[in-house]
Amino acid sequence: MRSRRGRLAAAVLGAAMLMPLPMTAVAQPDQSTAVVSDSQQAGTATYSVRNTTPESRTAISRFNVDMHGVDSGTLTFAATPSQAKALRAAGYKLEQHVQVMDFPPADSMYHNYAEQNAELQKIAADHPSIARLSNIGTSFQGRNLMLLKISDNVASDESEPEVLFTCQQHAREHLTPEMCLRIANRYTDGYGSDTAITNMVNSREIWIVTSVNPDGSEYDIATGSYRSWRKNRQGPGTDLNRNFGYNWGCCGGSSGSTGSETYRGPSAFSAPETQRVRDFVNSRVVGGVQQIKSHIDWHTYSELILWPYGYTYNNTAPGLDANQERAFRTLGQQMAGTNNYTPQQSSDLYITDGTINDWLWGVHKIWSYTFEMYPRSGGGGFYPPDEVITRETSRNDAAVALFLSYSDCVPRVIGGTC
Repeated sequence: MRSRRGRLAAAVLGAAMLMPLPMTAVAQPDQSTAVVSDSQQAGTATYSVRNTTPESRTAISRFNVDMHGVDSGTLTFAATPSQAKALRAAGYKLEQHVQVMDFPPADSMYHNYAEQNAELQKIAADHPSIARLSNIGTSFQGRNLMLLKISDNVASDESEPEVLFTCQQHAREHLTPEMCLRIANRYTDGYGSDTAITNMVNSREIWIVTSVNPDGSEYDIATGSYRSWRKNRQGPGTDLNRNFGYNWGCCGGSSGSTGSETYRGPSAFSAPETQRVRDFVNSRVVGGVQQIKSHIDWHTYSELILWPYGYTYNNTAPGLDANQERAFRTLGQQMAGTNNYTPQQSSDLYITDGTINDWLWGVHKIWSYTFEMYPRSGGGGFYPPDEVITRETSRNDAAVALFLSYSDCVPRVIGGTC
């Protein structure tokens, strides 16, 4: 049981060393240094400048920073690293605010971004022969999109069926990284002692991306209270699961309005996060053959198992024939039999376009499912208490095991071949 954390601590770095000085546009450059994370450096940070005047505040505003307010002459604003560098070069003494982004104390058992990474690092360190940690690139604000590989010969690119799990495309769906961590821990800790797990690790290459949207997730918890933020943090925010390039924006299943929760972005793959997923999946085409055979994208909530297509109500459509639809449906139904979720075609819920499932199947013929996790319904469903994490992630153990057993060739579930 983890015991954590003095939450929402905001400190001004170097404040004890900095004496109030008159601030003008020609003040001496700031020579102090601060230790901040790579992710903070890459994204917008909050700064203060003391003893400002209307004239100096006007001058600072002309650097196009996001002005927050002034208190007794101390100006607070948000700036990118390049803006902060330019302000320091102009002579302004900036004091950076360091904010600990974290869950409310009642939900402290959820893993924030740093804790997810620490858990992944521990998994890789504890199981170096079967687990290797890397990343598929960075988010809009520069956070690494961590990638864990699990395989018996993890350092080799073997000719084995590959399986991909992705979590947290939507920022507020914090139960989903817990699901990815559950899979990562089970298929490493159980190796060598659990026969079924050992066989799967020996015969598959398993890839896990615990958070596709770390910027949005950190923003959602940044104040110590939930913001119900869904999108990424690029401009007005893009719904990542409407930004993929297969039938992007085709069918009324996303929005072109920047203020919408389902804003699809200005173009397909305009979000860095979806670009990185795309690039990784594309990189797994080896010798003209896609090595990733199957995929689950984890979401909350509604307790559903969904499969393509989302853009049309038709059960079959170009690129999805009757036998393929039957294989999707049969495996979906069998997995639902293990966790009591409701299995259905994605569009039976509502029309969506530009989703990861449609893109993975439509472009790569990867058998791609979405699992919508607990709860089934009800207000506040995006924020279940941390007491349910173990129960609701372990609830999917059998479904994941069944999925992996067919992941080399999903049509086997209906007697087909690959």
